[in-house]
Amino acid sequence: MASFSSLSILLLLPLSFLLLSPAESRPAAATGQPNFREALEIIIGGGGHNNPDPNPPEYPPECPPPPPPPCPSPPPEFENERLRKAFFVIRRLKSKIKSGRLDVVRTWQGNDVCQYVGFRCDPLLVEKERSISAVMFNGFRFGGPELFLEGFMDELDDIAVFHANSNFFRGPIPKKIDRQRFFYEMDLSNNKLPGGFPTNVLGASELTFLDLRYNNYCGPIPEQIFDMDIISAIYINNNQFSSNLPDNLGKTPAKYLTFAHNQFSGSIPKSIGDAKKTMEEIVFFDNQLEGCLPFEIGSLENAVLFDAGKNRLTGPIPLSFACLAKAELLYLADNQLYGPVPEEICKLPNLGNFTLRNNFFTQVGAECKKLIKKKILDVSNNCIPGLPKQRSKEECLQFAYRPKYCGNDKSFTYIPCKNNHYLHPHVSKPTDNINYVSPKKTYAALTPPS
Repeated sequence: MASFSSLSILLLLPLSFLLLSPAESRPAAATGQPNFREALEIIIGGGGHNNPDPNPPEYPPECPPPPPPPCPSPPPEFENERLRKAFFVIRRLKSKIKSGRLDVVRTWQGNDVCQYVGFRCDPLLVEKERSISAVMFNGFRFGGPELFLEGFMDELDDIAVFHANSNFFRGPIPKKIDRQRFFYEMDLSNNKLPGGFPTNVLGASELTFLDLRYNNYCGPIPEQIFDMDIISAIYINNNQFSSNLPDNLGKTPAKYLTFAHNQFSGSIPKSIGDAKKTMEEIVFFDNQLEGCLPFEIGSLENAVLFDAGKNRLTGPIPLSFACLAKAELLYLADNQLYGPVPEEICKLPNLGNFTLRNNFFTQVGAECKKLIKKKILDVSNNCIPGLPKQRSKEECLQFAYRPKYCGNDKSFTYIPCKNNHYLHPHVSKPTDNINYVSPKKTYAALTPPS
């Protein structure tokens, strides 16, 4: 007990000394020595700042908070790869258009090309994806020194319709259109495209409608144009095509053909009769065709319109024309045709316009006179005695003495729709409203696109 007291006294003596010392005599904290509180802690067994507890208490680690949910993925920039490609094709085209309907071009904003004016999208039958199916630029008058068809028409892989009449596209029709599996309508009329016939169109095997009118194409047309399997309309009028028409013209399945306002020469091919089930309207107007009208024309049992006016055709009208039972318009004006006007033709039941002016016909019968009275038949400026507005006697005599090359051909009396080929066919009497003639697709093609 005495030993414990002695030890306590010894420990307390330094403490009392510190407590009784004046403040000035205490070492400042700034000296780096332990201050009073620190010394006290050392004495009673506490640690200084440099002596942390070597064995801190252990606690189970807390789970970190869950990460925030990921941001939703942004919508795809394009609906599919086809439309992505079309976007860049159109963007290149846009940079080349320097004139015309620039208000249309300004609608080509954003990534949704299906909303652009002048384009149409449709889903593909097999792939079930939308793609650009039609270009509709008619009348936009787009122009520019680098506005070429190549790089645009052939880069829209799934187009079915390309209508771009009345623009100023340049260059050839691209060769790669033969790879476009759905391409069935092409209208490049009124673009002033130059050169020979654009043979690359022949590679578009699905083409049903071809409109190349009002351009500057020249030279012959290839016979392959009439070998196209499913073509329905061929409009190549108002160009500078020349040479003879190919002999295989009648092989075409086309219903509508216009060759007007060109420089075709030679005769009308006899093969025309091979199109008897398909051909409905054909226009040869304003060329340099010569020779006689082939009797095979009378085999066109579905023909509604036949126009070979303003050429150099001669000879009589074949009696086979009496088999054109559906004919509404026959136009043979401004040629060198002669002989009597066949009565059998004037009996055709649907005939609403039969024009023979400016020829050298010499006779009309009772049925034809009925049509003259109804203003259906025009035989002005011929050589028909007793009718007004005829050529002078001198002019008619002068023509009568010219050599003739068709008059003795027995085919001109051949009537293929009759059993014995020579009896007159029985036809109904013209109706009172026969002056009505329905508008014709091929005649509409003779009007320039606006």
